[in-house]
Amino acid sequence: MNDYSEKGLLPAGLADMLPPAAAREARINRTLMEVFAGNGYQQVKPPLIEFEEHLLEGAGAALASKMFRVMDPVSHRMMGIRTDMTLQIARVATTRMKMDPRPLRLSYSGQVLRVHGSQLRPERQFAQTGVELIGTEATAADAELILLASEALNALEIDNYSIDLTLPTLVPTICEGLGIAPDVAASAREALDHKDAAALESYKAPLSDILIALLKAAGPAEAALAALENLSLPDAAAAQVAALKEVVAQLHTAVPDLRLTIDPGEYRGFEYQTGLSFTVFARGVRGELGRGGRYRLMDGEPASGFTLFLDSLMRAVPRRPADDRLYLPYGTDLKTGFALRQEGWKTVAGLAPEKDVEAEAGRLHCGQYLAAEGVKKLS
Repeated sequence: MNDYSEKGLLPAGLADMLPPAAAREARINRTLMEVFAGNGYQQVKPPLIEFEEHLLEGAGAALASKMFRVMDPVSHRMMGIRTDMTLQIARVATTRMKMDPRPLRLSYSGQVLRVHGSQLRPERQFAQTGVELIGTEATAADAELILLASEALNALEIDNYSIDLTLPTLVPTICEGLGIAPDVAASAREALDHKDAAALESYKAPLSDILIALLKAAGPAEAALAALENLSLPDAAAAQVAALKEVVAQLHTAVPDLRLTIDPGEYRGFEYQTGLSFTVFARGVRGELGRGGRYRLMDGEPASGFTLFLDSLMRAVPRRPADDRLYLPYGTDLKTGFALRQEGWKTVAGLAPEKDVEAEAGRLHCGQYLAAEGVKKLS
């Protein structure tokens, strides 16, 4: 193939990340991992590809349609390219780190690949960074994770974000407590998730009344909790609402101005969650910044965590012009360059004598250049 424009064509949902975007993503990732490490989360690094059955165990079955598969020429077994890193961390926790003390705090960062994107995220390959808190069912763990996500966003100087809380198991729990048939419960859950008021009214009382009330309850946390507490729910469902209220109280005590909303019926994207879950949004940014929630490991151990999506964060982090590239004229000694890099400059060294040092600095996208009298800004 000799057509270079054709060589630059990539499959739908895949893209090259060029300068300075690649460096910007790397800076965002470093900031996140430093925040996680500062809160006691230790980094793990699972492989990009592993045996298919391991990635599809338990909750992983919900992601089967999104997975690329290849045949391993060594073992002759099917392998899958990860679509999500959370399940890999769960595998590590139940195997290699089974004997480590609980609660176990782990962080991770890496690329994932999916067969198809979504309407809000058409990208098929993107970076995930996140944490998992394993081995406790305390509501303090839910609060810790949400506060950690908030701290990470603040470290990136993102504002105007909100955290939307949900209980993806609430409707199934209500239906089970009311003795509703599984097929009816599934359709009711879907109708509520799609905000289909007409469909919700078609169910028999008291289910229809509860579903309509859940639909109307969505909104700011305080008002939503008040509406949920006014409902007559089966004991198990009422316990979920009580736990949600406890978490919200802890969050407001820690960060009174944290913007929280509640949508009690949302479950798409939370197929394997078993308790309180959340999504992070930012005003004016396409797609969610991240999502997380409670789930269980293969051995039944409780866990909770969240994932932040770096492509969305790139759209949310304030853009500031990078003006730290410094051109070093040809012949600048190594000690001088090293000292400038220690001061924080990103140096670009000339490889041949220049007729015009300033012009050469501009050609190589440097905002400054080194002159006899010191660092000078391009005019």
